[in-house]
Amino acid sequence: MDNTISEINGVQLYNSFIAGAQKIFENQALLNNINFYPVPDADTGTNLASTMHSIVSTVQPQENVKETALALADAALMGARGNSGIIFAQFLYGFSKDIREQHTMNIREFAEYMRNASECAYYALAKPKEGTIITVIKDWSNYLTEACETADDLTTLLLNALTVAMESLKGTGKFIAAKAKTIVDAGAKGFVVFLEGMCEYFHSGEQSVNVANAEVIDSEWMGEDNHEDITFRYCTEALLIGDDLQKNKLSSLIETMGDCLVIAGSNKKMRLHIHTDEPWIVLEKVQTIGSVVYQKVEDMVMQNDLVTNRKSKIGILSDSSCDIPKELLEKYQIQTVPLTVSFGEEFYLDQLTIKPKQFIEKLVKSTEIPKSSQPSLMDFTNRYNYLTTHYGSIVSVHLNGKFSGMINSSRKAAAAVSKTSGKKIDVVDSHNATGGLGLTVLRTAEAAIKGMSHEQLVEKATEWADKTKLFVSCVNTEYLINSGRLSTFKAMMLKLFKIKPLFTLDKEGELKLETFSFRTKDNFKKILGLLKDNYEHKKIWNYCIMHVDNYDAAQYLSEVVEKLTGRKPLYIEDACPMLAGKVGPKAVAVAVMED
Repeated sequence: MDNTISEINGVQLYNSFIAGAQKIFENQALLNNINFYPVPDADTGTNLASTMHSIVSTVQPQENVKETALALADAALMGARGNSGIIFAQFLYGFSKDIREQHTMNIREFAEYMRNASECAYYALAKPKEGTIITVIKDWSNYLTEACETADDLTTLLLNALTVAMESLKGTGKFIAAKAKTIVDAGAKGFVVFLEGMCEYFHSGEQSVNVANAEVIDSEWMGEDNHEDITFRYCTEALLIGDDLQKNKLSSLIETMGDCLVIAGSNKKMRLHIHTDEPWIVLEKVQTIGSVVYQKVEDMVMQNDLVTNRKSKIGILSDSSCDIPKELLEKYQIQTVPLTVSFGEEFYLDQLTIKPKQFIEKLVKSTEIPKSSQPSLMDFTNRYNYLTTHYGSIVSVHLNGKFSGMINSSRKAAAAVSKTSGKKIDVVDSHNATGGLGLTVLRTAEAAIKGMSHEQLVEKATEWADKTKLFVSCVNTEYLINSGRLSTFKAMMLKLFKIKPLFTLDKEGELKLETFSFRTKDNFKKILGLLKDNYEHKKIWNYCIMHVDNYDAAQYLSEVVEKLTGRKPLYIEDACPMLAGKVGPKAVAVAVMED
């Protein structure tokens, strides 16, 4: 029987890509382990698998070649992750964009569209670097273009082109830094692996492809570089939509803010990737030209530190509402999952793509009431999967369960990951917020580093949470009223008489109006009185002060409390947007933990 293939339809195109995706899934661990460029973060396999998973899970094949190609490209762009994933998504966009409305494509057309794909892949990078995935794509597509004129069988052409790609792959090692532990580029290897799957499909003559083990697994950072080897701290990604997105305009806005800039997609939908020290400014800039519908930020310095300088056998996780300064998060290697903050259609990752100062500016200017959303079940699942590759067990301490359903999502994810990993993961409700949560998390992390057992940590974290009190003094009650945390009567009274309320949280996490004043400094005096009543004959472990764009008042309160306790605060910190949006500008809070 003649197995010569002179043209293919949309279903065959789809099946060949699914076969390539299957090969990526099978080789995910290998690709992670050989990952060195641009940062040795062991995620190339994961990133390509994420891209392929989006294709596998969303695309339905059509007989029409163009419809299938467009669906493949769009799915890849939606699921693209990391340098290699976004470059591959741009490769598929380039392949799809000029295909004519046709039921099938012949060998020459296939080669022509792949040449377009190669050019688009180069176009995605602000500074293309040879010896990576784009080099192998270029060499492979060049061969297709040259050899298609005399080829009468697509399978033979692809097998010969695969040989060319493999030879190209061998040369990628010379472009990588001399200290690399691998002789080939991981992204380039991933593309060759994908081509192997395509070739196997056409060579086998199979009519369909079944995908097995289509799982995306976050892998452990394998690098051994110190912080100085990481030029920019945050790996930042975003997906934009708009009516007339322009790559050149987007690139000009952010290209000086970091390196490894990759931009893929069309004028309707674009995916960007950049390594930067200021993801919050990157997002602020890109919001001016399109709507950001997805964003992700990873702290590469923290990831590196967990490998090169891990201080405990037990991982400590919290959320961004803990308001712990960055230097203390680093010191105790505390991991946090960000809440999402939104103003209408604009949304941000707390502490990563929006900082307190930016939030306050938007809070004052915007007509939209800000909303905060808890991390998703998937966010927690991904973080727990990652942490279990580094730690023997995990203790997670979170925001007051009365304020958010976050604690339930964390517990569900913890149970699922614990079952698959076989490692203990316990979740503790702090019944507190902001600095009250922060003190509990810090003391737990400190005890973990000193060697306390997992069971003891869970028990003591609960005990320390019960020993922590939070006092919040509000200046502008408008935001508190809008938050819905007060009864209508209390809200009316506060607004009518311009009262400055002083709130606490009880042991169950319920908001309690403790007292009030007509001047902020009188509230500070009342805080001092409450501290005397509660702690005059007790030893204090530590305290901290948070503020909403009101450092001077926080410093004054610090001096007042220092006179009572005989010690300076552990830290003074800007309050997270979750708290700031509810208590409003100029609010100040103090959290105290009994020893």
